[in-house]
Amino acid sequence: VANWGSDGPDLGYAYWRVAMGYAPWGDRCHYHRVGSMAAEQLRQELATRNIPATVAEEPPTRIAVSAVPQGQDQEFRRLAEDQLGAGYDRSSGAGGSYTFTMKPNVERTLRDESVRQALQTIERRVNDLGVAEPVVAPHGTANDQILVQLPGVTDVNRAKEIIRSTALLELKIVESEAPSRESLLQPYTGTVPSNMEVITGVSDAPGGGTAYYLVRKAAVITGRDLRNARSSLDENNQPAVSFTLNNDGAVKFGRATQVNVGRRLAIILDDRVQSAPVIQSRIDDEGRITGVFTPQEVADLSLVLRSGALPATLTYLEERTVGPSLGADSVRAGVIASATGLGLVAVFMLFYYKLAGINAILSVAMNLVILLGFMSYIGAAMTLPGIAGFILTIGMGVDSNVLIFERIKEELAAGKGVRQAVAAGFDRVLLTILDTHVASLISAAFLFQFGTGPI
Repeated sequence: VANWGSDGPDLGYAYWRVAMGYAPWGDRCHYHRVGSMAAEQLRQELATRNIPATVAEEPPTRIAVSAVPQGQDQEFRRLAEDQLGAGYDRSSGAGGSYTFTMKPNVERTLRDESVRQALQTIERRVNDLGVAEPVVAPHGTANDQILVQLPGVTDVNRAKEIIRSTALLELKIVESEAPSRESLLQPYTGTVPSNMEVITGVSDAPGGGTAYYLVRKAAVITGRDLRNARSSLDENNQPAVSFTLNNDGAVKFGRATQVNVGRRLAIILDDRVQSAPVIQSRIDDEGRITGVFTPQEVADLSLVLRSGALPATLTYLEERTVGPSLGADSVRAGVIASATGLGLVAVFMLFYYKLAGINAILSVAMNLVILLGFMSYIGAAMTLPGIAGFILTIGMGVDSNVLIFERIKEELAAGKGVRQAVAAGFDRVLLTILDTHVASLISAAFLFQFGTGPI
């Protein structure tokens, strides 16, 4: 579910429902990638131990192994137990075949983890957009939908693209490149080797066009190894994205580039090769993504890379629009509510405290004027929850005045003069007023930290 601000100043929203992309199972599903990595690790271990078995993925939760030699069956079982035993149930078949199925509790954990990661990723992206009081929260009975509210967003399409972009960055060693898939696989008798994959991208040849790259399945580094990403320029003064790696990523990148000097390194974003530069020397903690980008695309790509890749694709289920007219009605109703509340408070204070109520009315009015002036000075946005906060501020101001006036009435009843009663009323109630305001600030701090925007 997503709520998007309209192009007006008066709190318009567009609305639609978004679900995590679990069915049909795709490459962007978090535990499909977990299964793919498990299968690839098992395949590499079998090759290392010289066990000529075939490993096939049956996404998202199954791995099939066939043609295990009878004499190496025990060794294979021990290896599979080490690699997959914690997360998979094993069943055996005829002819040295085995099926490994992800355990239901592991599947549920990974699904819940995918939603949590998606929530955190979208929230980081939304915060980078600079939206006032955004809301990102789980939604739906199965908690596989996400609610997004972005009041006042002016470029709705750009916000949608940024949020739904998976932004899966992978850097892989290139084995070969060709203008067609057939010519690329000709040395391999037309089949893709089990430890490699074919990915398309833009050709470096004059005139561009589509190129096909045969790359290793195992990535040198991924977007999870990034520390930061920022807009920059390449050697031709064209927009590019520069990135720095964390410590683990720098170690892996340095080791891989050192042993592959002279080979090409494919920079792959969402299953498409953006560029494939030649490794000139060892590279440790920095890199750059070049391609045909506009400055806005570079800024958006830097944003989504900084926030991390989505663990699954997002599917838009429903979209509705709440236009500026309804937003204006809501603002108008909020203003009327605030004015009515202030008017009723003023009438009550004049009726109950007579002329002393004028002081209370002036103090509450000055409180609101100062608050509005401060908000205007820092450029804060006025939202519907903000209007509710204004009404609450009126109540807090009245509460303080009531405490003071009641104390003054007690002092007058005790026989003190007007000056002494007023002075005592303010002095003796000050700590009580301070106590109530500090308590309100503490609760507000906790709501700000752990609550959602409207709260």
